[in-house]
Amino acid sequence: MKVYEYHLKTRISRTKEFEKKHLAEYAVNIGLKCGHGCTYCSTGVMLRTHKAFKKLGVSPFENDYAIIDPDTPVRVAQDACRKRQRGLVQLCTTVDAWSPEAQQYQLGRRCLEAILSQPGWTVRVLTKNAAIKNNFDVIERYKDRVLVGLSITAPPVRNDAISVIEPNASPIQERIQVLQQAHALGLRTYGMLCPMLPGIADSPDAIDELVNIAVECGAGEIFAEAVNPRGRGLILTQKALESNGFCKEAASIDSVRNRSNWSRYVTGLIRNVQQSVRKLSNINKLRFLLYPNGLTSEDLAQIKQDDEGVIWL
Repeated sequence: MKVYEYHLKTRISRTKEFEKKHLAEYAVNIGLKCGHGCTYCSTGVMLRTHKAFKKLGVSPFENDYAIIDPDTPVRVAQDACRKRQRGLVQLCTTVDAWSPEAQQYQLGRRCLEAILSQPGWTVRVLTKNAAIKNNFDVIERYKDRVLVGLSITAPPVRNDAISVIEPNASPIQERIQVLQQAHALGLRTYGMLCPMLPGIADSPDAIDELVNIAVECGAGEIFAEAVNPRGRGLILTQKALESNGFCKEAASIDSVRNRSNWSRYVTGLIRNVQQSVRKLSNINKLRFLLYPNGLTSEDLAQIKQDDEGVIWL
């Protein structure tokens, strides 16, 4: 994996989008491209106009490199001191502060320490890497001000397929174990079941298992989301699965590239997640993140008949 160091201006920034998602009021990102290399990632679509890609001569839609700024914690520390209005910060929103290249510079740990050293800040950690456990000593010192989440994108039995499309992230079972460890230490946890890919994590049985994992790990909230169809993520995911022999799963991904099929997939996913959370937990904990663009009028009307736990974006 090629790693580029690039000077950015990112600090602690307001994030209206993630505030709508009930995730955070502020965001910190330690780079532009994450080394976990998830094929379905939509960051390239969101950040495609950033001048860094042209300057470095790379495509925002490829996943074989990472872009980080090792100096991010310095700017974060400055903002943590200077900002008068303080609140919940998500670390991170577009990349992962515990990805392999970020670990080399301890970017996650340094940003955590910089933010939490100042009163009034709360941090929501989101990662796909079990390495977050190495920072539990920091989190324990501020346990009332940190929310710990690891993306659990499929039941452990489907790690074979997940390892193909999340090649540099920690295995699913390791992520679960770390979330269990966080709960055992008395840390605040939440469930992040995103994205729930068709053919891998959208069946009723798979959803029940994922929701139950979140419940057993003491999740105060359970976030869920369908895969984002924008950009080349679905194509790259389909190709990766096909080339590794997961033809049935690849066909399921290919099917939702069609608008009506994607709409039906989302509608069914919402219903199954609602049913599972009602059965295994409390529907008030559900935060199903839904972009209605792309839904057919019929499916939109059906979802609105029962949209408990749905966050409309």
